[in-house]
Amino acid sequence: MFDPKSDYALNKKDPDAIVYIDAAGTLTRLTLADFSSLEEFQRWKAWSDESYHQVENAAIALSKRTLSLHGLSEKATAVQSPEDTLMEALKQQEREEMRRLLMEGLDNCLTSAQRRRLWLYFVDGLTVRQIAEAEGVQHPSIVECLAAAKKKLLEYLKRMV
Repeated sequence: MFDPKSDYALNKKDPDAIVYIDAAGTLTRLTLADFSSLEEFQRWKAWSDESYHQVENAAIALSKRTLSLHGLSEKATAVQSPEDTLMEALKQQEREEMRRLLMEGLDNCLTSAQRRRLWLYFVDGLTVRQIAEAEGVQHPSIVECLAAAKKKLLEYLKRMV
């Protein structure tokens, strides 16, 4: 991308002077009057044109090979490390194994009433009172059933893990 306010552009637009911007940002023009001869001025003018042109071309080449991250979301630029990828895969395996053990434990060590009530409570989010009303039983019997089911399931998982 060509910058019309670059040193190269300013110098090229003014054939009667060598134009540059100093470190303080001040525009300076060196004219023929600043040199001892026309030949010396022309030599330095040609040198400055070529030097500025090389710098401009290098900047253009760099910008063509560079992707600006400006405007991209943080998620778009985030790269997960190999360690994080591995840890996430291990955690997923552990979750799958725990899920398998839980399902196995629900099927193998609980009665159908315990399994049904535990599911209603933890998965469906019903309260103890709602479960008791739906099944037509007293509140304390649901509490006892859930406690016994949790205890059995915990013992099962301890044995399996």
